Amino acid sequence: MKLLPLIVAAIMLSSLEYNLPEKYSSFEEYPVYDGFDLGLEYHMDASKFKIWAPTAQKVRLHLYEKALGGEPYRSLEMTLSEKGTWITIIKENLKGKYYTFQVLHQNQWLDEVPDPYVYAVGTNGKRGHIIDLNETNPVDWENDKSPILRGYEDIIIYELHVRDMSTHANSGIQQKGKFLGLTILGTQSPDGEETGLDHIKSLGVTHVHLLPAYDYLSIDESKLEEHQFNWGYDPQNYNVPEGSYSTNPADGAVRIKEFKQLIKTFHDHGIRVILDVVYNHTGATEKSNFNQLVPGYYYRQNATGAFSNASGCGNETASERPMMRKFMLESLKHWVNEYHIDGFRFDLMAIHDMESMDLIARELRAIDPNIFIYGEGWTAGDSPLPDDKKALKRNTYLMDHVAAFSDDIRDGLKGHVFAANAKGFISGKEGLEETIKFGIVASTQHPQIDYKQVNYSDTAWAKSPLQTVTYVSCHDNHTLWDRLTLSCPEASEEAKKSMHKLALTIVLTSQGIPFLHAGVELGRTKYGEENSYKSPDHINQFDWTWKTKNKDIFKYTQALIALRKAHPAFRMTSTEMLKKHIRFLDTQEKIVAYRISGHANGDHWKDILLIFNANNTLKKVNIPKGDWMMALNAAEINTEGLRIVKGTSVDVAGSSAMILFQTN
Repeated sequence: MKLLPLIVAAIMLSSLEYNLPEKYSSFEEYPVYDGFDLGLEYHMDASKFKIWAPTAQKVRLHLYEKALGGEPYRSLEMTLSEKGTWITIIKENLKGKYYTFQVLHQNQWLDEVPDPYVYAVGTNGKRGHIIDLNETNPVDWENDKSPILRGYEDIIIYELHVRDMSTHANSGIQQKGKFLGLTILGTQSPDGEETGLDHIKSLGVTHVHLLPAYDYLSIDESKLEEHQFNWGYDPQNYNVPEGSYSTNPADGAVRIKEFKQLIKTFHDHGIRVILDVVYNHTGATEKSNFNQLVPGYYYRQNATGAFSNASGCGNETASERPMMRKFMLESLKHWVNEYHIDGFRFDLMAIHDMESMDLIARELRAIDPNIFIYGEGWTAGDSPLPDDKKALKRNTYLMDHVAAFSDDIRDGLKGHVFAANAKGFISGKEGLEETIKFGIVASTQHPQIDYKQVNYSDTAWAKSPLQTVTYVSCHDNHTLWDRLTLSCPEASEEAKKSMHKLALTIVLTSQGIPFLHAGVELGRTKYGEENSYKSPDHINQFDWTWKTKNKDIFKYTQALIALRKAHPAFRMTSTEMLKKHIRFLDTQEKIVAYRISGHANGDHWKDILLIFNANNTLKKVNIPKGDWMMALNAAEINTEGLRIVKGTSVDVAGSSAMILFQTN
């Protein structure tokens, strides 16, 4: 998540204060509706519309023939119902029509908007679209099953924007920038390299994390012939797929069916799908769907009554308020039940309260115990929510089945994320050994770590390794390759490749949940652009010539993933297991070495020795006496063994890793 400057208008509006209606002295007094029928219920013979708007004096429903433009062909006054809800039932078949709601608040008619629960919209999400959801299912959808997952420990995440793999002319993909572009098999680059879905499959990851694929604000879907790009961290309609990724944004059913087809295709090929969700703020503030129906309620206010702004985007939502918490939970369940989504990454998760995150994890896991919930354990600014209630990284151990990103290992590996020329462990900075060790044990408590020497955390924050997402790069900030180019301008191409591979080795052999930024396996560059959230395709897209040029990085990453999947010692499930089986060795500066012993987690390798040398020169490292088989040496990986190592020391090349093992 970046601090998106596109929301400047929203920030300007954030100084507005809300005068509560006379009958309520606080938002806490608003009635709480506990039913599960908000939004549209469509049937061929009748449609029921129901919204929650407790402060409205009147509410109107407007019906339209078109997705954009024109006047409503019919407008109806809705009837006040229980607990702040308003209802209208129209006994006719409205399929294909569009609709909006409009609220009279403090004697002023606010803007027409869809309700927050809307599940189908037309162009630009301005109007709800009345469709039959049963008609949006692709062929054989009823038999769609999520791929088998034994447990969180087996997860390997690949973070991808919908557009990036297909838009380049050399992708071989016809449906460029669309959901369908990720469903096509057999695509190749001009060099004959696999692209798109085949590329992801061959890599071996278990989960694809899609950057926001719900309907967001910044793309004009009526002008898709013009170049537009955005990451999508500016939500408009939370329960609807983004129209610009579909072949027809005006038809609400098309975007739904095509997104379902994407999910089913991934499932058919053994890959689970994670959706990036941004419930912490909305793209618009004053003019959002939330605010036009129940002004002020869904957002936190600061001491002056203005919108609080912990998101850095002009507002922050109030997850602790019952109807916002209810909306989040029902929205997530909609994605799971209607779209078969397998997990959620929460943007700026610490804006949300822990009680809400615990409830979400508990309720979603009741549907599928393997749904994975994780997020950013920080905010982008101050919030009135007290720290002891926030889903902060340091509070992760207080939550159940909720994981957080480890910025400790991220910045320990490559240097401070906001200092482009700063070096990290892989680029030879001294004094980061304890931070790397902390990352290896996935932010848990281990007796050999000096927590005073860890970069950001002075104590363990995960109660199990399965609460830590281990990574070195993501969509935010520079790609790993660009970061090494900026921080190591003196380094040769080969030296940067060595550092790059060292980072990947640490990420993919550490405990916890490994997370890869799409393209890291190809030495992806964004040509030095740090914040590419709205940059052109030529900055964000995959150039598939990278796969030819950097085939060694791809093959190395592929082999590391296979190594991790083959060896449960890298996938331990409890802090107790880590304490029992992991022992760090005494080493020189800029070297971290450790032994995983005793057939850890049922591994058929009895002992495993991992050595990470971040010096740029060869170093002799002392090792436990015995006959060791080498599985990895610098850029070469062979799990059957490369050669036998005897003695009490081994030579480790500069900026490289070595893995040795014993079977008995």
